[in-house]
Amino acid sequence: NIHGYYVNIEILFKYLKEHPEIKKIWTLHDCWAFTGHCAYYTYVKCDKWQTCCKGKCSNKKEYPKTLFSNVKSNFNKKKEIFCGVENMVLVTPSQWLKKEVEKSYLKDYSIEVINNGVDTNIFKSTPSNIKQQYGIEDRKVILGIASVWDKRKGLNIFIELSKEIDNQYQIVLIGLSKKQIEQLSSNIIGISRTENVLELVKWYSAADVYFNPTLEDNYPTTNLEAIACGTPVITFNTGGSPESAFSDKTRTVYTNNINESVKKIKSNKKRVNFDVDGIYMKNKYLDLY
Repeated sequence: NIHGYYVNIEILFKYLKEHPEIKKIWTLHDCWAFTGHCAYYTYVKCDKWQTCCKGKCSNKKEYPKTLFSNVKSNFNKKKEIFCGVENMVLVTPSQWLKKEVEKSYLKDYSIEVINNGVDTNIFKSTPSNIKQQYGIEDRKVILGIASVWDKRKGLNIFIELSKEIDNQYQIVLIGLSKKQIEQLSSNIIGISRTENVLELVKWYSAADVYFNPTLEDNYPTTNLEAIACGTPVITFNTGGSPESAFSDKTRTVYTNNINESVKKIKSNKKRVNFDVDGIYMKNKYLDLY
């Protein structure tokens, strides 16, 4: 990820262009490399990046944050910097992102799709008493996890969902801020962000369904982590999220509709088994190198 304000992209790509003998492999984790500003644009339904990002930017206040940049100027500058690099291959974790890149000024590069994977030595079905700890052992758990909960990640969808389910279900959201936790309704358990991977594994394993109502995404690793722990995933049909649908046994994809969401969750049957081991991902990268 080179758009975190810690890499001088002009110096980096000047060096890469001066050394055609070096093989370059650049993995794109979002759309930033071919837009004037934003990492994603599907939520605001913007396609200005296909025409030089002219006009007012609908996403200027979104990640990565900027205060003063000229979006059109940024677009042209990035196009100048990123194009014309010899001996470079682009990698995308999803077919969706590859198709977007093929519509951009990066389309002349060779593009490989290498799906993300997870460490199945860690993410695996793990018995625990975590439901008992929270006094919800008699309820079906609908789990949601995000590093940052916002409209894009579907926090509002979970709030709407909480109004449509009865007390046999319990929503558990992990990764919330203290302010967000204070504003939750009583039938949502809010947990702040945790670096304890084992705790996440326990929740993935205890959940009856992992619900990911993401409104824009590339290839969510949380989907894979849930599947690796034996829990089915229900997600919105956006970005590359549907591509973790290896089969009907692992997850269900549906349109962005809360009523349809409720139906899918209620008809869901617990336990899945599918290989999402990161070894496949590593081997694909080794082949490319």
